[in-house]
Amino acid sequence: MGCPHLGFLLMVCCLLNALLASASHTNLPIMAFDEGYAQLFGDDHLVVLKDGKTVHLSLDERTGSGFVSQDLYLHGYFSASIKLPADYTAGVVVAFYMSNGDMFEKQHDEIDFEFLGNIRGKDWRIQTNIYGNGSTSVGREERYYLWFDPSEDFHQYSILWTDSQIIFYVDNIPIREFKRTESLGGDFPAKPMTLYATIWDGSDWATNGGKYRVNYKYSPYITEFSDLVLHGCAVDPIEHLAKCDNVQSSQAIPTGVSSSQRIKMENFRKKQMTYSYCYDRVRYKVPPPECVINPQEAERLRVFDPVTFGKGRRHHGKRHHRSRTSQAEATSI
Repeated sequence: MGCPHLGFLLMVCCLLNALLASASHTNLPIMAFDEGYAQLFGDDHLVVLKDGKTVHLSLDERTGSGFVSQDLYLHGYFSASIKLPADYTAGVVVAFYMSNGDMFEKQHDEIDFEFLGNIRGKDWRIQTNIYGNGSTSVGREERYYLWFDPSEDFHQYSILWTDSQIIFYVDNIPIREFKRTESLGGDFPAKPMTLYATIWDGSDWATNGGKYRVNYKYSPYITEFSDLVLHGCAVDPIEHLAKCDNVQSSQAIPTGVSSSQRIKMENFRKKQMTYSYCYDRVRYKVPPPECVINPQEAERLRVFDPVTFGKGRRHHGKRHHRSRTSQAEATSI
């Protein structure tokens, strides 16, 4: 896998996971942008506000924009409050995700929150996805509608990543739990990753499989990020050695899904989920081995329009990764 120190990393970060307790994670420190992030691309399309903790990313006909964490992480809790663009947003994609594609091009891992714009009068949709060890031929996407308008105000979106599970949260409510199982083999993300945030033109696939494209007469499209949390096992990018110097405050990170949270998660998925790769018989004649098929869920999801993933699906601005020595240099889309 190209990383001889992964055994050591796993040992150290397992120790980190063992120290996690179940207290509320709302007490985690908010990080100033300059302390934890650097510009990824977009020139003046990234603006840090005076408080130093709020960032505007914009998209117009010239370029999108994005930022990236200064450190690599192996496991942890990563969060941001995000406000999405309003009005006509078809083809627009806002992404908040982890990846190591700049280091492991053929064996990369990825954990995604993707926000998919829509035509006027239609709601934003949210998509989660997971790749491990370069398993891009198996998309593990799920899509949902939200119970609020994400363009009206800030809402918190969070990722918990441990050696045994990945949990996605919206406003502290878990919406997806992805557990590491033997059937996954090497497809569970297990190498150090960087955190990214971008806004970009996903016209080829994002809205009805590319039927509705970005209309730049409504630009600039501006998305806002605030309350940035990077709380995990930092990894030296050159030596690949772990620097878990924030273990003492890790008791603020959740350890999993409590019984009360599970009820909320199940209610969310029953009411808001519109697509799961496990039930996509067009893409997968046989469901991927980690899938547990629920006949009632399968029947419910049949009423929604099938999801089309355009050919541009894997070339959506996430490939603007920079080397660790030049990641702050701006590039255009």
